[in-house]
Amino acid sequence: MDTRFVGIPEVVEAPSVAVVVDVMRAYTVAAWAFARGAEKIILAESLDEALALKARDPDRVALKDGPLTSGFDLVNSPGLLRSADLAGRTVVQKTTAGTVGALAVKDASLVLCAGFVVAEATARLLRERAAERVTFVVTGEDGQADEDLACAQYIAGRATGTGTDAAEFLRRAAASRAASELATGVRQGVHPDDVALCLEADRFPFAMVAAQEDSLMVLRPTASASPSDAPERR
Repeated sequence: MDTRFVGIPEVVEAPSVAVVVDVMRAYTVAAWAFARGAEKIILAESLDEALALKARDPDRVALKDGPLTSGFDLVNSPGLLRSADLAGRTVVQKTTAGTVGALAVKDASLVLCAGFVVAEATARLLRERAAERVTFVVTGEDGQADEDLACAQYIAGRATGTGTDAAEFLRRAAASRAASELATGVRQGVHPDDVALCLEADRFPFAMVAAQEDSLMVLRPTASASPSDAPERR
């Protein structure tokens, strides 16, 4: 497998296969939303679009970075979302980096969105699809966020069947700027458990595939052939 790791500004053309990584916190939150029963997640281009999409269907759940503001139902925090009942609901998500990264590669033939919580399932899907060239989009800090790069490298290692262990990659993520900002309250809309929840490797047995549906970028969970290899831990 030929891999490359790029920041969002470096995406100049649609890759064949893209893995968009946002550990803290967009795609950890997305995985938790699916674990809490969400049917799909619409990745919005802007806060205004997120609110407009919710207005079209008030049963949708709108989610954003930062503190809760008028019109939104939830914030981009796994600790705050993990108790939500999202059974059968559609979530509309807009974040600073994660959703932007997915929209940047929307024309790729396969787009996976990932954090550590779905890393093994993501790697397994790449193996099943026999992906030859994979572009990992490191969304945070213009491609410099070490928690996202560490996760991307972990997934790449697992996808090539090298038996890569998660421990060192998780250590790097735990020491990242994002982890520090979450832990010290620099970022708003935060739960004290957010960092720990973002660093649970392979918690969920599904990958998350984004594809265009009626001009929208929609994220859905996808079970690979051997979900029992990475069972959800409760």
